[in-house]
Amino acid sequence: MTTSIHQIHKLLQERILILDGAMGTMIQSYKLEEADYRGERFVDHPCDVKGNNDLLSLTQPKIISDIHRAYFEAGADIVETNTFNGTSIAMADYQMESLVYELNKESAVLARKVADEFTAQNPKKPRFVAGVLGPTNRTASISPDVNNPGFRNVSYDELVESYLESIAGLIDGGADLLLVETIFDTLNAKAALFAIETYFDQHKVHFPIMISGTITDASGRTLSGQTTEAFWNSLSHVQPISIGLNCALGAEQLRQYVEELSRIATCHVSAHPNAGLPNEFGEYDESPEAMALHIKEWAQSGFLNIIGGCCGTAPAHIKAIADAVANVTPRIPAKNKHYCRLSGLEPFTITPESLYVNVGERTNVTGSARFAKLIKEGDYDTALDVARQQVESGAPIIDINMDEGMLDSKEAMVIFLNLIASEPDISRVPIMIDSSKWEVIEAGLKCIQGKGIVNSISMKEGEAKFIEQAKLVRRYGAAVIVMAFDEQGQADTRQRKREICTRSYELLTKVVGFPPEDIIFDPNIFAIATGIDEHNNYAVDFIEAVQDIKQALPHALISGGVSNVSFSFRGNNPIREAIHAVFLYHAIKAGMDMGIVNAGQLAIYDDLAEELRERVEDVVLNRRQDATERLLDIAEKYKGDGKTVEKVEDLEWRSWPVEKRLEHALVKGITDYIEDDTELARQNATKPLHVIEGPLMDGMNVVGDLFGEGKMFLPQVVKSARVMKKAVAYLMPFIEDDKEEGDESTNNGKILMATVKGDVHDIGKNIVGVVLQCNNFEIIDMGVMVSCADILETAKREKVDIIGLSGLITPSLDEMVHVAKEMERLGFNLPVMIGGATTSTIHTAVKIDQNYHGAVIYVKDASRAVGVAQNLVTASTCDDYIAKIKVDYAEKRARHKGRKNTRRQLTIAAARANKTKIDWQAYQPTVPKKFGVQTFDDYPLTDLVERIDWTPFFQAWELAGKYPRILEDEIVGEHALNLFRDAKAMLTKIVDEKWLKARAVFGLYPANSVNDDDIEIYTDDNRNEVLMTLRSLRQQTERPPGRPNAALADFIAPKDSGVKDYIGSFAVTAGIGIDEHIARFEDDHDDYQSIMLKALADRLAEAFAERLHELVRKDSWGYVPDETLDNEAMIDEKYQGIRPAPGYPACPDHTEKGMLWQLLEPEKNAGMTITESFAMLPTAAVSGFYFAHPESRYFGLGKIDQDQVEDYAARKGWTMDVAERWLGPALSYDGDD
Repeated sequence: MTTSIHQIHKLLQERILILDGAMGTMIQSYKLEEADYRGERFVDHPCDVKGNNDLLSLTQPKIISDIHRAYFEAGADIVETNTFNGTSIAMADYQMESLVYELNKESAVLARKVADEFTAQNPKKPRFVAGVLGPTNRTASISPDVNNPGFRNVSYDELVESYLESIAGLIDGGADLLLVETIFDTLNAKAALFAIETYFDQHKVHFPIMISGTITDASGRTLSGQTTEAFWNSLSHVQPISIGLNCALGAEQLRQYVEELSRIATCHVSAHPNAGLPNEFGEYDESPEAMALHIKEWAQSGFLNIIGGCCGTAPAHIKAIADAVANVTPRIPAKNKHYCRLSGLEPFTITPESLYVNVGERTNVTGSARFAKLIKEGDYDTALDVARQQVESGAPIIDINMDEGMLDSKEAMVIFLNLIASEPDISRVPIMIDSSKWEVIEAGLKCIQGKGIVNSISMKEGEAKFIEQAKLVRRYGAAVIVMAFDEQGQADTRQRKREICTRSYELLTKVVGFPPEDIIFDPNIFAIATGIDEHNNYAVDFIEAVQDIKQALPHALISGGVSNVSFSFRGNNPIREAIHAVFLYHAIKAGMDMGIVNAGQLAIYDDLAEELRERVEDVVLNRRQDATERLLDIAEKYKGDGKTVEKVEDLEWRSWPVEKRLEHALVKGITDYIEDDTELARQNATKPLHVIEGPLMDGMNVVGDLFGEGKMFLPQVVKSARVMKKAVAYLMPFIEDDKEEGDESTNNGKILMATVKGDVHDIGKNIVGVVLQCNNFEIIDMGVMVSCADILETAKREKVDIIGLSGLITPSLDEMVHVAKEMERLGFNLPVMIGGATTSTIHTAVKIDQNYHGAVIYVKDASRAVGVAQNLVTASTCDDYIAKIKVDYAEKRARHKGRKNTRRQLTIAAARANKTKIDWQAYQPTVPKKFGVQTFDDYPLTDLVERIDWTPFFQAWELAGKYPRILEDEIVGEHALNLFRDAKAMLTKIVDEKWLKARAVFGLYPANSVNDDDIEIYTDDNRNEVLMTLRSLRQQTERPPGRPNAALADFIAPKDSGVKDYIGSFAVTAGIGIDEHIARFEDDHDDYQSIMLKALADRLAEAFAERLHELVRKDSWGYVPDETLDNEAMIDEKYQGIRPAPGYPACPDHTEKGMLWQLLEPEKNAGMTITESFAMLPTAAVSGFYFAHPESRYFGLGKIDQDQVEDYAARKGWTMDVAERWLGPALSYDGDD
């Protein structure tokens, strides 16, 4: 075989080689019938086999041999095996999967025998066999269901496995080359090539690989959407002997695409077009002479190395083509310029002229709180919008990261990438698959048809792991980011950066065979100007290391995280932007190619003030010892917009006019002088009311404008409101004394706000109220658990302009619908704003809006509330605004109806058949040390402080980012840091002064699952008496291959298994005693401290839940007594077991909390109660169940169908309308239809 490989390479340099023509066209000419296909061997085969052309290699071997012979006689150098459908996937149509190896081997044997005959007759014209691997009849990049774009009917792994079997037969049968042809989906081809290289590696062999794609129509793209150049970029990693195009088009139509390939391909180029386009009867009319005329022109134009024919061509066509190109010089492959060639649907090539490539980073759950929330909530449609916005904004590459503790990162990556594949406006750019988990990276690589980038690998786990991962990245066809990180840690000096990158480069290029142009080094950018001398040279070290790498390691690229360099100046954006600009100016000159930095906040090097540029350059280039001090000297000068000098003296503002002092105090949240300044303003005013309507409202308008522009953040706005309230409180007695008939303060409007009946959550509502107050709206806050009747009666009495309804738990959604229906019945016309964690645009449009003729508008967060309210109270805009909202919601309802049943759902019986598979006989549950209820009456808060997960705390204040990185964030870092300091100060008071008391109750019980989805809890371990039965719900959306349709009951041993299992339950609070302190703050008009205390109590309750779970795991239940996890690992849920809560994703039925209350009696044992809607009081509370099995995991239920709802209602003893009300958000249909 080695001889034939050498001969092929030699012949390709000498002449254009001739490939054969169509096999199917020739077989059709025999007019075979069913019996001919079956032969004697398959006479009793259970299904029809006519049309299974591959089978003819076994039943009609003479016909196949004769076809090969005819093509060799016509002048072909290479014939293709009769194996176009020779995979187990395609053969499943004929129930012949078991024949795949034999079909491939025998097909290759037939072709090999005929080829050897012709070579023996004329040794100067050797003949070759190309083993054909067809595309299969399934596609890995496209959903077969237009209503479910994320669905796939074949996986990458299934394709690889199927192709491996075919490859073995072809090679064992004597093929000289392997031809992956008629590629309509590049991901299928990547799987075939992965299988080929895997086979080569396993058997220590190598054969030339030919690749041939199919441009389907005049769009110039494959069926899966790739352009010709993108197709080459995606597959060139296997270094094929040739790449080409075949099928779908005739020579005339295919020419431009073959020309494109010939321009860029560094290997040989092949083509085998159809004999023109089919006529109305599906037949091909182009004559051999006409086709040969086109092909001769191709050859003379320098396009070709291998030429043959596809559909409609016969030996006469091949003879005419062979004669036409006989004396034409073959094409010379394009020179390898060592450019990094990436692709999505379209190519993206990084050349020396590309300058700096900025990667879109917002589809990263660790860097974007909004994106993380969307993914965690399963809102992939909106998450796709985030990706789309990046591409539309010009990002040439998008980075996707799903590493988050609450996510199944691998599943989320696969779902999102599959959905992106169906969005050509997103998938046109290359994907950077970003994860610290190799399994997630690998799963992602199996989803992208283009050539992406892996972010990242390094030598921190040693050379062996590094080489192993690099080989796989190469085999999957991706470029790679390599961190300057080895067994000793991150490189921080020029020498270490150079040493690690050089060592990595040597391993990648010499051991792995990685193309140097596909290696992207990240040599680590660290902060400068920190005040620590050892850090002063970090930027220089990086810049010089870039030069070293570029000079010593040819064609490698350089990337880095630019914002790190300016970290020491967080809070002063103009200085940070200047440092970025100067750093990039020098780094790019040194050879830096790409990185992640906020492009919208990059200053222009030449636009920097000369003084600023010089001092920043001193720091970046470490040109003088006092560089940091000299930059600090002028840093204050460039705060704000960098153009005006901000006053340095803390109290200079006290010399300003009183109106400006009030504005300053409001913007800065300073209460120290507010009464003195308010009194002075009162003395200057005609009426005390004018102070509110004048300078105070002017100041609040500034606050509102700054917040609207993103220049102030929620914590600051809440502080501003505190100042405003104190000023108003001071003025109120004077206003009352001075009041005359008809006096009335003017404001933007009056808004009633309430958390609806049954719900006790109010932090979000309070924040919205504060922001609206800052924009001159009068707020009537009715508090929590407010009945519909009280809301509407107060709205009438107070003559409000708008009603705002808030709710966090799912029953609140139904209460909001009820309020809308009552407003309609009672003839209200007031607009309604809807908000809260469980609310959404679609729920508002589908469930609420259609029940009320007036305006009902969903408000996502505080930053949007002002715009909505302003539009509703402005006479000139109100009608048009409401009309547009009504039209939008009507369209959403129509789309929602159209989208019903678009998800691929299983019956509940089929879902149960795909339950979580656990080998219960191999599992020995740990018996709890003590059964029944146990309590903690006053758990020490000191033990909880260090266990706080701070990320949700910042989210409550609408500051996006993950702790602790948020403290260093370019945009919100300074504000987050100030908020964090205030929180820590209050936390110290909470603990030291015992403001709050933490109480808990938990219980451990014998349990088994029954009837698939229920869990029986027993009175004792004899299990003779059932104490109660818990009901679980099961995922019904069709899952990816190998993934179960989970229910919580899956994680408890079935009763009929004979295994004695156990379950736990718990309820904790850290809110005992909070009310008196909230009242104290509210009496002092201090929303900031009030909201802060509620937010901290919530965090302490969550920390208590985590701590209690740890105590149960290690001691009370003791199933992992030796567990050693730090707080970060606990937050990331690295522990064994889960603690799901009723009302949350795995168990959305809040009524199961009632069962928990029966078990634990939290009123008596922990001072906790529940409302009629199962909201907990105090609100700083957590409750749920404990599951211990190692395979138990968190999951989202998703949508459930009517058959499961009916089944669940029967199990709960409910009517269907009750079941549909409690399960409303989970229904795949409208319960009121």
